[in-house]
Amino acid sequence: GNEISRKPEVSEPFSALAFKIATDPYVGRLAFFRAYSGRLDAGSYVLNNRTAKKERISRIYQMHSNKQNAIDYIEAGDIGAAVGFKDIKTGDTLSAEKSPIILESMDFPDPVIGIAVEPKTKADVDKLGMSLAKLAEEDPTFQVKTDEASGQTVISGMGELHLDIIVDRLRREFKVEVNQGQPQVEYKEALTGSANHREVYKKQTGGRGKFADIVFTLEPAEEGKVGLEFVNEIKGGNIPKEFIPSVEKGFRDSMKNGPLAGFEVDAMKVTLKDGSFHPVDSDSLSFELAAKLGFKDSAKAARAVIMEPIMKLEVLTPEENMGDIVGDLNRRRGQVNSMDDRAGSKVVKAEVPLAEMFGYVTSLRTLSSGRATSTMEFDHYAETPSNISEGVIAEIKGNNE
Repeated sequence: GNEISRKPEVSEPFSALAFKIATDPYVGRLAFFRAYSGRLDAGSYVLNNRTAKKERISRIYQMHSNKQNAIDYIEAGDIGAAVGFKDIKTGDTLSAEKSPIILESMDFPDPVIGIAVEPKTKADVDKLGMSLAKLAEEDPTFQVKTDEASGQTVISGMGELHLDIIVDRLRREFKVEVNQGQPQVEYKEALTGSANHREVYKKQTGGRGKFADIVFTLEPAEEGKVGLEFVNEIKGGNIPKEFIPSVEKGFRDSMKNGPLAGFEVDAMKVTLKDGSFHPVDSDSLSFELAAKLGFKDSAKAARAVIMEPIMKLEVLTPEENMGDIVGDLNRRRGQVNSMDDRAGSKVVKAEVPLAEMFGYVTSLRTLSSGRATSTMEFDHYAETPSNISEGVIAEIKGNNE
């Protein structure tokens, strides 16, 4: 990716950024976009740079609140909406086929809270799946997944209010009534130390057996890196080249299911040092399984910890309630960072674990007789204290049994 500059002029090649996807009951899926350069005529083709596929824009609309006016073309600087995209997501760059470009997209944080939902009637099962898929298409910070252990549909988002609105939209727009479970915090797991490990996987049944032997170091990833960093240091074919990708795949798959309570591991580094193989019994599956088993066994030695989302909280309160509110935040394992004045009130800024913030709005009203207000946004993940993580692990193990 080298940088190129585009002038925001009509004479330049076409480029636009899709910033919102809406589902309209009459025309289907509307993609709102802003043209940054060039000109696009209705009925012509554009290139979607994320999928590298070209799409035909059949009609372009100018939006007036909820009415659409069809227009013939759109030029640099204008905002329009188009119908007929096969595959488009918020933040995609559209450009002229001959001159691809990727505009700076928005940054979407990972969800921090999830709740299980189920339809109230059997008739709504299919409708619920379709409705959630449409909502996930519109909103990149909202995710839907099926919990493998319990078979429940879990929706995750940026906070309690976010999910309340989603459930409300299901009822209003899609006419699907749902029952919802208790909100669950989206924990993650991380490694804090390094571990050297040898994993030998052997299985002898009649006929061909299974054999794989790997020696590796498991450690935390470097600051700011996400995903699996896999370093292969094997010399001289102790493990044949064709089995190395299977070892990497084994480690990558096991990151989805952490060693402590099955939460996702965001980042780690594996260095494959040595190993051996059997000319007959070794195959790629054996090496993949050896990596998965090795990860489970060595993650304890690499001091795996549970990470929880920490929220940035700002409370605006009258001075007389300040003491109570700060005391309440301390009870919620919060860390108060600053207290300032703003327009005759006090502003308390703090960082608080999301797990302690359920129902906070209600208790804040009680503490301040309804005069204080708060805003909260996700800040970062941090290690949980051991008493908390033991509770989390025990709860997960209890649920699975």
